[in-house]
Amino acid sequence: MEQETPSSPRVAKSERQWREELSATEYHILREAGTEPPFSGQYTDTTTEGVYSCRACGAELFTSDTKFHSHCGWPSFFDPARSDAVLLREDRSLGMVRVEVQCATCHSHLGHVFTGEGYDTPTDQRYCINSVALTLRPRADG
Repeated sequence: MEQETPSSPRVAKSERQWREELSATEYHILREAGTEPPFSGQYTDTTTEGVYSCRACGAELFTSDTKFHSHCGWPSFFDPARSDAVLLREDRSLGMVRVEVQCATCHSHLGHVFTGEGYDTPTDQRYCINSVALTLRPRADG
């Protein structure tokens, strides 16, 4: 299901500012829609409970309650933290049609969402997200 991307993000910076604030890898993935190699990300297999935020702007995107092991090589979630946390847009790169996931706050590239793959999740969706696009804030103990 696609969403219309708003014309301007709530956190807007020049590409020069993004380059200064992000590492080369972060910039490539978040601002140039790159992809980290499978099974290389720091959050691929983590089971730490907490909130996953956008590495570029800090907006809350996903929670550990919706993370699941898809064994695809990237962190997988079945639902965003809030319905307005991410934007979805058609992506026709690489000669196929996919649905890109962007941070709704800064429009940074996060990954892609896939539907109908047969995972036993409440939404039958897999938000396949680059670890480099995320920052995990662990839950505080009791």
